Amino acid sequence: MFETAETGIRISKEFYKNEVPKIREELLEIQKKLALSNNSAIVIIGGVEGAGKSEVVNQLLEWLDARGIETFAFDSPTDEERERPYMWRFFRKIPAKGRMAIMLGSWYTELIVNKTFKRIKKKDFEKRIDEIVSYERMLTKEGVIIIKFWLHIKKDLLLKRMKKIESDPLQSFRINKMEWKYVKKFDKFRKVSELVLGETNQECSSFNIVEAYDYKYRNLEVAKNVVSSIREGIKSFEKREKPPLKARSFKPPENNIFKTLDYTKKIDDKDYEDKLIKLQAELHKSVKRMAEKKKSLIVVFEGPDAAGKGGAIRRIIKPLDAKDYRVISISAPTDEEKARPYLWRFWRELPKRGNVTIYDRSWYGRVLVEKIEGFCSDDEWKRSYSEINQFEKELNDFEITIIKFYLSITQEEQLKRFKERQTTPYKQYKITEEDWRNRGKWNSYEACAIEMFEKTSTPYAPWIVVPANDKNFARIEVLKNIIKKLK
Repeated sequence: MFETAETGIRISKEFYKNEVPKIREELLEIQKKLALSNNSAIVIIGGVEGAGKSEVVNQLLEWLDARGIETFAFDSPTDEERERPYMWRFFRKIPAKGRMAIMLGSWYTELIVNKTFKRIKKKDFEKRIDEIVSYERMLTKEGVIIIKFWLHIKKDLLLKRMKKIESDPLQSFRINKMEWKYVKKFDKFRKVSELVLGETNQECSSFNIVEAYDYKYRNLEVAKNVVSSIREGIKSFEKREKPPLKARSFKPPENNIFKTLDYTKKIDDKDYEDKLIKLQAELHKSVKRMAEKKKSLIVVFEGPDAAGKGGAIRRIIKPLDAKDYRVISISAPTDEEKARPYLWRFWRELPKRGNVTIYDRSWYGRVLVEKIEGFCSDDEWKRSYSEINQFEKELNDFEITIIKFYLSITQEEQLKRFKERQTTPYKQYKITEEDWRNRGKWNSYEACAIEMFEKTSTPYAPWIVVPANDKNFARIEVLKNIIKKLK
């Protein structure tokens, strides 16, 4: 793979001097076009140590308008980053639509280094490759243009360059022991890099291998590829067929899970209070044991309006220490969230090791309310099933326990609760015109929930559907299932 870049191309200072004004103009022009588009761009600068990665980033920042760019240098993960799944620190840095991020180091860096120094098992290496491929494919479909560079130098030329830099008093600080360590592993590093680049080369995000010995050629080649990649990325995204968004209606199958639920199950108040106290005490112990083992918990609640999600959540958090949990209520995305891929706002809220995050509604809004109300395209909600499964698998692999509850009530029970909210002063804020409107789409919500169960109930994150006409019964079931899962 790298042989194709070993061309020995050199360009004159005069040619470089004449080309720089042209490429700067093209970069600024394409940056303006990006700012007006529905796309964002990520430029990844990777390659061998000593190839001039930092110099390339500095040059791009000098030629571009820095106001539309964010630059990130990824070194060893921080303590905060180690407490979350691998892709967490990268997902948080995705630029908003119209903006560009330049990454010095990326999701490839640690993987290649660990493989070179034999710090990663084969199965974990292969799993990480699959995660990267899925991650980049998802970002591209969400309108993120990924431009990947690998700066390459032949071993003998790299040694020559490093010795030259080291002998220059003004530049010697650029060469350190770590870089010499990588040079000693050059052949292994090259072999691993070729493997990783080959496994992750996709039509949507292929690598640009650039010979980096001549800085003039390197700088121009990177800049030209940035221009052409953004131009083609915007054009490709604009060409996609985008039918107008519209509300949809769905019909549930005649025989479905909701018809098998026993909504008559009840627990009387005295029995409920006895069980609640015991279960809350057990939950407290279970969460403490979980934290001691440096594991985390995510609890997801979905269900119709007035199904009792808030009440169930309050019974979960009562025995917990306030510093160990967060409750996140999901509503319509903000402008900041709309400007990034759909899962971005959920990735950034993941709990650290030992903590609990509870979602009152969640990423499943894409295949429920957004699907029904026409807030997303058919392509977006259809592909979100596999993207959500991949997301949850990554969480599970990081030892985050995921428990997903769907609290189900009958239409008659919902109407009863709506009327109660209207007549109870401290509950009136809970009932809105939107709630009444959604009642008219009951069948569509049931149909979409059924498909959601079928396509996203996995061994590592199954759905637990709870008949919730009786609040006491539903709350006890929720607590029992969390404790059972933690055990």
